[in-house]
Amino acid sequence: MQSGKSDNESGGPSVRAIPDGDTHERLICPDCGFVNYENPKVVVGAVALWKGRILLCRRAILPRKGYWTLPAGYMELHETPDEGARREAWEEARATLEMRGLLAVYSIPRLSQVQLIYLADLVNADVSAGEESLEVQLFSWDEIPWDDIAFPSVTWALNHYAELEDSTSFTPRSNPPGEFGQME
Repeated sequence: MQSGKSDNESGGPSVRAIPDGDTHERLICPDCGFVNYENPKVVVGAVALWKGRILLCRRAILPRKGYWTLPAGYMELHETPDEGARREAWEEARATLEMRGLLAVYSIPRLSQVQLIYLADLVNADVSAGEESLEVQLFSWDEIPWDDIAFPSVTWALNHYAELEDSTSFTPRSNPPGEFGQME
């Protein structure tokens, strides 16, 4: 009886085991030995400013549709983190950024995410909602809709920005002590 597979086809990664020389269980193809490594996703974004006002986007997609967030999203292949942050700002808010530097690195192990959040200036205030945003708005600190912020890491980034608002140089921040994105 034939299996329906040609000599150069395999069934793909379907067996969970620890590969030789590894420490974690992975999906392995029993036919060819291919190991399917699953690695954390990298999220890039920015606290983007125009004359002291902060750009926020109201999400048009799940999760947390209708809540406010920074322009951010997953990196694409073949782009640098700051290119990804610029792309996300354009896709979500039609915003063009001038990067100041890396504001924070957040670890969200529950979601297998590493988030790189930049501090940036808007090149101009001409912003509008992209496909993933219901609306975009520039907020002063006192106007930020704190009860409608989409994710804890957005709050962390905004607070980290506030800590160094007037600094010309800064060291990237990280998750607040004891917080690892349980509510993300």
